[in-house]
Amino acid sequence: MQQKIGYLVLNTGDVLEGKWLGTPKSTEGELVFNTAMTGYQEVMTDPSYAGQIVTMTYPLIGNYGWNEIDYESIHPSLNGFIVSTPSHNPEHYESTNTLVEMLDKHNIPSLSHIDTRALTRIIREHGEVYGKITIDPDEKPVDTSVNPKIVSTVSVTKKEFYKTENPANYPVPHVVVIDFGYKHSIANSLLELGCDVTVVPYDTSYIEIQSLHPDGVMLTNGPGDPKALAYLSDNIKQISESFPTMGICLGHQLVALAHGASTKRLPYGHRGSNHPVKDLQTGKVMITSQNHGYVVDYDSVNMKNWFVSHINVNDKSVEGLKHKALPLMTVQFHPEAHPGPIDTHHLFVDFIQQFITKGEKQHA
Repeated sequence: MQQKIGYLVLNTGDVLEGKWLGTPKSTEGELVFNTAMTGYQEVMTDPSYAGQIVTMTYPLIGNYGWNEIDYESIHPSLNGFIVSTPSHNPEHYESTNTLVEMLDKHNIPSLSHIDTRALTRIIREHGEVYGKITIDPDEKPVDTSVNPKIVSTVSVTKKEFYKTENPANYPVPHVVVIDFGYKHSIANSLLELGCDVTVVPYDTSYIEIQSLHPDGVMLTNGPGDPKALAYLSDNIKQISESFPTMGICLGHQLVALAHGASTKRLPYGHRGSNHPVKDLQTGKVMITSQNHGYVVDYDSVNMKNWFVSHINVNDKSVEGLKHKALPLMTVQFHPEAHPGPIDTHHLFVDFIQQFITKGEKQHA
């Protein structure tokens, strides 16, 4: 069956012609690009892409299908999906569906046969680009407004408890995960390392978290501008000063804001599984998985209380922070590495070790 023609209309004035993948449906959102060669299922189900139209720069997408294992959330939150060449006949022993079948199942508007290299150049040149997937190339300019409450659309609405199947020899530590749009692989990493996990809504108060008696607290990734959540700063500061705390991606930015630093928008973001990051304590360079459009402003960090633990090799942006007095650490990248290399998975161990050591001393 011949695919219908569709269009990507940009607020830059550019119009790109492509073909509909699955059922035609109009949508609009911010255009971003991801450079990963694999992991399209994890990308499509990552809540941090809420409100965005994601372009995959690797030309062939869908060749290993879609499985029941690599979901990062139950329902994809992205607004649209752009690829160059889709695979309609995947080959993989774990594959249960094709890319097109899942686009239809989750009602995700998508175009193929788009010149993704040209689109990526447009995003790199203009930075903040918004677009509309449509059947009409003469559509009116798209709405460029951003939902300031977008985190509320992807966070859990009530607490969820998960018990580890790998209990350790010491009392099992309990980690509270504050959900700003968390990836399931973050919670799974903690469970595999022997922690019980309670996932709570993004606006859970310090008093409520204290009542859960956590050994540690993790602030997760999520979508949008961190400054839209600045009203949570006092709460986050109290939490991070009271419990061993780790922030990941948006969580990293929110911890920084809560402790007096500021954030800024990158020209076109870091999204992919091949971003080099240097550990300033060891001098080693690690390849990381990333998905963010904002960073912590280096010059705004209070170096009396903090030191920068990691930097991006390409643009020298802040990739990690450690507090000098508190058991408090943050990273801009994704240590769980889904999709991507596992170079930084040890940071979960470093985080857990802070309260495991304390627990061992208490029960010695």
